[in-house]
Amino acid sequence: MQRLPKIQVKNLKKTFPLKDQNFVALDGVSLDIQDEEFVTVVGPSGCGKTTLLNVIAGLEKASGGEVLVDSQKVSGPSPERGVIFQQYALFPWLTVRENVEFGLKLAKKSKKETRETASHFIELVGLTQFADALPKMLSGGMKQRCALARAYAVNPKLLLMDEPFGALDALTRVNLQGQLLQTWQSEKRTVMFITHDVDEAVFLANRVVVMAAKPGRIKEIIEVDLPYPRHVDLRLTPRFGELRNRVWSAVYSQELDLASYGEQVSGQPTQKKKKGN
Repeated sequence: MQRLPKIQVKNLKKTFPLKDQNFVALDGVSLDIQDEEFVTVVGPSGCGKTTLLNVIAGLEKASGGEVLVDSQKVSGPSPERGVIFQQYALFPWLTVRENVEFGLKLAKKSKKETRETASHFIELVGLTQFADALPKMLSGGMKQRCALARAYAVNPKLLLMDEPFGALDALTRVNLQGQLLQTWQSEKRTVMFITHDVDEAVFLANRVVVMAAKPGRIKEIIEVDLPYPRHVDLRLTPRFGELRNRVWSAVYSQELDLASYGEQVSGQPTQKKKKGN
């Protein structure tokens, strides 16, 4: 018997009230994500990527349609859905170990299980030597690794990641992409990862979901037929280049679509920018 998808997004709609009218952030988004699949989501600013993630996380309520996780309707936040944001959201007064142990203590795990689980994930992300350090002593990449360890420690069914590497320098970002894939392959979770970086989207994912804006909707879903494990030199292969160019074209060809949308809404032709502006 065929297994049901881990995540089912069905005709999802989300509107936000404005002064004169409602702003349509998502309009009829439907998407299935399979168990243990790694899906990245890209698209222009304002296409609803973060809104989609927040509804799946239970942080926002849908205006229409529904989201199911393991066939259960999402109605609010749950520890079974770990969320990692661009800002590290670590408790600054707690050490690395105490941050990772925090969710385990809330779940009333035994002291032994809490310590062993935290130690396992701290080691997995390469922070054993910094287990007793406060966040202010860590680099940005180390803080994000701590956030990843904390999310994994409570054994969520899925991880929802909203541009977690967006504030990092290029080299740290590439290193953490590799770290994330190693952790995902060893621990096996379903991952939905929001990013603006096309290379990052292709390097990480089984599938890349390209969204379009105004209103937010899915434009295209692109299969990434690159084998795991993936290493940095994969980026130099012809197939990676082909996939990157396809995703890039799907994302950045939307400027014409947005200009056309502006004309439809305003009834006035969109003026083209002069060179040099």
